[in-house]
Amino acid sequence: MIAKARETMSARERVERTFRFEKTDRVTIGYDANPVVHARLCHALGVRPDDRRALDDALGVDYTGVAPRYTGGNPYPEKPDRRINVLEGCYMRWVANASGGYWDFCDFPLKDASDEMFETYPIPNPDDFDYAFALEQAKALGGRYALYAGNCGTPDMINSNGRIMSMEDVLIHFIEQDEAAMDFMRRRAASQLEVLSRTLEICRGRLSFVWLGEDLGTQRTPMVSLALYRSVMKPVHEQFVSLAASYGLPVMFHTCGSSSWVYEDFIGMGVRGVDSLQPEAVNMSPEYLTEHFADRLTLRGLISTAGPLATGTPDEVDAYCRRTLAVCMPHFGYHFAPSHAIQDNSPAENVVAMYQAAHRYGVYA
Repeated sequence: MIAKARETMSARERVERTFRFEKTDRVTIGYDANPVVHARLCHALGVRPDDRRALDDALGVDYTGVAPRYTGGNPYPEKPDRRINVLEGCYMRWVANASGGYWDFCDFPLKDASDEMFETYPIPNPDDFDYAFALEQAKALGGRYALYAGNCGTPDMINSNGRIMSMEDVLIHFIEQDEAAMDFMRRRAASQLEVLSRTLEICRGRLSFVWLGEDLGTQRTPMVSLALYRSVMKPVHEQFVSLAASYGLPVMFHTCGSSSWVYEDFIGMGVRGVDSLQPEAVNMSPEYLTEHFADRLTLRGLISTAGPLATGTPDEVDAYCRRTLAVCMPHFGYHFAPSHAIQDNSPAENVVAMYQAAHRYGVYA
């Protein structure tokens, strides 16, 4: 079991103070993991894999999301050996590996699509959601967690469209400004914006932040130029950030890979926090990020899923987390979390060591 730090604040107070760069009792704690390692961790801690609340209690997780329930049914063709994401229209197949496996994206129904295919491909109608369900979640969970709306895939124009038309096609459409493709992508974002707007309204006063996302970097370089980001994606992102601001909510923005090149634009839009933060990517180390953005962006992540967590010993994980906390904590804007979902090649004892380190070293005097 994990020996948890003494707490003098509620999870909501802890999270909201962190977004304001104010001192808390301990760092906020987040958790993301793939199903196989999640099950192993639950077994190690003596909780059921389907009892997420019990696991959160064991780890000290501070926040969880609320969302409306989709009621619109599946408008996409069924395919054998495939899963369908009915909110995106993307298909997935099971790909096994030595550590377990993944449902990976495949088929790409809008690859090389005609204008007519873009015009007729189904997009969720914001009316086809049960928003009262989000409110009931908020009422049930608000006493235990800080709550957020959205997620790291909202609106994520590159990935969410790449899953249905391929990454290559998305980037080509961005550059060529293909009218039918760009109209389709903007309509999808508009649907997400309206769903988020109705969620924020019905949960008014119960949420602590809004979570958005757009993967913008490879491990070494930007995925797109700054000029292309500003012309294509930024106008969409600004709508979501402005919506959150209208409800007085800070925004956490997920970006994978080497993404700090865009953070000044994020700050200008009003983004308050950035997430994922893979420290081995270029200009994404804790030292670089705190030097350039401390007191302007809260930082979530930086515990690498490709470092000691996957390849080291529990003692090495402990030392690694301690170093990261020592760099990030003095600015009062650090959210302790893995740099992405913890992968299946991470031993459960290393994950336990990671969260034990948060409670051991993540406490403010």
